Amino acid sequence: MPSPLRIAIASSECAPFAKTGGLADVAAALAKALWARGHDVRLFVPYYQRIDDGGWPTQDGLAPFDLEFPGRSYRAETRTTPLPHSPGGGGNEGPLQVEFLNIPDLYARKELYTEDDDEPIRWAAFSRGVLEACQMSSWAPDIIHINDWHTGLLPLLMKTQYAWDELFQGTRTLLSIHNLGYQGVFPASSIQAMGLGDARGQFHQERLEDGIVNFLETGIIHASWLSTVSETYAREIQTKEFGMGLEGLLAQREDHLIGIVNGVDYSEWSPDVDPHIPSQFGPADMKGKRECRDRLLEEMNLAPNPSGPVIGIVSRMTGQKGFELLPDILPVFLKSADIRLIVLGSGDPASERYFQWLRDSLPERVGVYFGYKNELSHRIEAGSDMFLMPSRYEPCGLNQMYSLRYGTVPVVRATGGLADTVQRWDPERREGTGFVFYEFTPEALHDTLRHALDVWQDQEAWGQIQHAGMLQDFSWHAQVLRYEDLYAAMLAEF
Repeated sequence: MPSPLRIAIASSECAPFAKTGGLADVAAALAKALWARGHDVRLFVPYYQRIDDGGWPTQDGLAPFDLEFPGRSYRAETRTTPLPHSPGGGGNEGPLQVEFLNIPDLYARKELYTEDDDEPIRWAAFSRGVLEACQMSSWAPDIIHINDWHTGLLPLLMKTQYAWDELFQGTRTLLSIHNLGYQGVFPASSIQAMGLGDARGQFHQERLEDGIVNFLETGIIHASWLSTVSETYAREIQTKEFGMGLEGLLAQREDHLIGIVNGVDYSEWSPDVDPHIPSQFGPADMKGKRECRDRLLEEMNLAPNPSGPVIGIVSRMTGQKGFELLPDILPVFLKSADIRLIVLGSGDPASERYFQWLRDSLPERVGVYFGYKNELSHRIEAGSDMFLMPSRYEPCGLNQMYSLRYGTVPVVRATGGLADTVQRWDPERREGTGFVFYEFTPEALHDTLRHALDVWQDQEAWGQIQHAGMLQDFSWHAQVLRYEDLYAAMLAEF
């Protein structure tokens, strides 16, 4: 066990308080794992309107303070609440306290992310608020672990507006990139509005000549180290195909870029303890999975007792997720085999219209819930036989790891974290945990689904795949050790 570190984690999302994607789960789970290991962790999150609306009880934190921007001052404070399921360990007593940065003028809005004119100010203020909160409590973090573009300005702020403060002299910054497709691009005039005119030379000059400022790019330039959420994705983002215009810069920082697969919080996502499913089960006794399957079909008003598998999808409906491969494939399988399809998600209108049409065309075989419902996502994982993730790219992905734990066999494309976590079924050696295709084409997906349906007929083989998947360990107990090693390397480097 290494010596305890002081670690600040700054994230725009944190489950269960504010979530639109996997970042919320990862921020909460990593913070819990580090806290349980005895580290002094402070988890900073904006205090959104939905936290009030959700009825989460909070306590007063730091006294109010002002954040000054050109022509405007914002009154800020912190509020705290325990992070659920975060028992102490290694000297930490009681649960980890989440520190919400409360700036009503900026965060008391219906949505977490907006297209309002002050969006760059919202996130500049969050980064500044994290540093101000550390100052006010005289707490010198060893590591400030920031996440995605929303916190991308923080390393630059430490080098400029907060360079005078010796409190941060030994602090190192780690920027975790959860999805390079979201970069936080704003007009270059935002630099002046954020009070960073004197630091203009520290931004990417070619971007400024194009009239834009890129928050994620700024973080990549100035953070001490970079991480992303799988080893394969760390390599992919250095290529033109996946680099989203930042591949050159990322390749330049290759020596300070590492991939660490996200962990799974098995206190939340495991069928032997899951309170959201009708019957708990495990690899030694799978009877409960059959009941979960039957109840899921009933909940979604689908015809019972299919001879084929139940296929689940839980996903944001975006171009990243590969749904463009589905239109010519799913109707063929749904009509030719006695299978069921259950979809939970929302997003791209064209994808929503497609799944609505599919449900209207085959109401006894297709169930769809537009939006997000946490309890239903658990029941889909538990009650499905296959889980479909045909992603164009997938930095890590969590649902394929959830699926493995629930004995729900993943069908995935070999990209990013999907390639790192799902082992392709080898029928000759009878080894593997799922079905994997490589080319991003309808034909490749069709052939892989056909192979999966053929293997489904061999229930002995199917049981072997399920059992192998359920025994995989992607827990944070394992993955947190890699972050500890990275933090130690960062501190030893300087």
